[in-house]
Amino acid sequence: MFDQYKLNGIFDEMFSSENTPRPHYEPVFGQLAGLDQADFQRRRRMADLSFRNQGITFTVYNDDTGVERIFPFDLVPRIVPAAEWQRIELGLEQRIIALNMFCHDVYHEQRILREGLVPPELVYSAQMFRREMIHVNVPNGIYIHVCGTDLIRDKDGNYLVLEDNARTPSGVSYVLENRAIMKRVFPGLFESYRVRSIEDYPYNLLQCLKELAQYHSDDPTIVILTPGIFNSAYFEHSFLARQMGVELVEGKDLIVDNNFVYMRTTAGMRRVDVIYRRLDDDFLDPLCFRSDSILGVPGMMNAYRCGNVALANAVGTGVCDDKAVYPYVPEMIKFYLSEEPILNNVHTYKCTDKDDLTYVLEHLDQLVVKSTNGSGGYGMLMGHIASQSERDDFARKIKSDPRNFIAQPVVQLSQHPSLVTDHFEGRRIDLRPYILFGKKPIVMAGGLTRVALEKDSLVVNSSQGGGSKDTWVVEEMR
Repeated sequence: MFDQYKLNGIFDEMFSSENTPRPHYEPVFGQLAGLDQADFQRRRRMADLSFRNQGITFTVYNDDTGVERIFPFDLVPRIVPAAEWQRIELGLEQRIIALNMFCHDVYHEQRILREGLVPPELVYSAQMFRREMIHVNVPNGIYIHVCGTDLIRDKDGNYLVLEDNARTPSGVSYVLENRAIMKRVFPGLFESYRVRSIEDYPYNLLQCLKELAQYHSDDPTIVILTPGIFNSAYFEHSFLARQMGVELVEGKDLIVDNNFVYMRTTAGMRRVDVIYRRLDDDFLDPLCFRSDSILGVPGMMNAYRCGNVALANAVGTGVCDDKAVYPYVPEMIKFYLSEEPILNNVHTYKCTDKDDLTYVLEHLDQLVVKSTNGSGGYGMLMGHIASQSERDDFARKIKSDPRNFIAQPVVQLSQHPSLVTDHFEGRRIDLRPYILFGKKPIVMAGGLTRVALEKDSLVVNSSQGGGSKDTWVVEEMR
């Protein structure tokens, strides 16, 4: 099934050259090369059936053919050697510490703004900058308790940070389920490796949340706040609630009384100490943010400001998700930590900069243009494959609102073998590791490798037809 496999002149995760696997892939390659098509397809059907039976789905909001989809799963694992992972881990820890310090700074002293390292107008105009959080002290001084940072590899195999997801990062449930299903349908692939465990993530997340409890630290009441069953990540919300043994609630299940949050139960009202919220700031409290929200809890922000309930992630962390702020993260690391960034950003053109704007408008056919508040692969122009009319339309949008756009060179993401009908072909991938921040940062060993299942596509988002792989961080081979 590898006979038709081509390297395509880009960085390949499995092969160093034609038919020559990298050393850490040799056992997997040997076993896959020895399989016939029927055996592999049988295992793939087993995996699909497991996903379907367990209701492992995601939601596509703009698809008229159906809402719920089974998350496509690619059975060829992505393997990261321990030495390579060590650098990633250190870089992610450095990054989340700096981002937390940035959040504290912009909502308190604003040193980085006063010194001009980050333009004040950029932060103040950020859609997710919350003035309501200015001078509000959060538990333990931590704003971002759960972060998903997207990494890609360039043509030379260097890891680069594509973006940070500091509000409500999703996808970790698929990481855990991918591993469980992989062990069931392909147990033999694990025989030659010492693969680091990821199963402790729910325990680590629970401990991180317990550390936020202010008054009932011995036995705090923790809940996960979900927008409801129609949310695209509802499977994940219910999955994490089960794994941690906490209640999954909607806004209608909670009430604020005398600046304390209570949960309605069959035994009466029960005070809530920590809320792992999986809805955006806008919908959290209709008395403070969007008055038409029926998903949140009236009065929650007052209870939060009083220190009577803890929220993870903190309100206002979305300022770090703004793609116009992203280019300044290396400066944050230098400013707050006096260190050089371990993981570099993708080179980014800021449309608020006059020279960058001129370059972007003159080179739209060579760039990827992104809306600074877009997500899921939406609000983006792939200039090298777009039509002239699409580029002209985007040029008008950029000119009318430069603050809302950044641009980046087209980075040829690394590729990985993926089964296409009866043979393997290279498909582009990225990696979303998950970082928890309690007493110290904890990086999950691996993360969600997303796959662009369409040939030559660089968009890996599930809403755009992407799938996922099991990601192995391996010690020396057995």
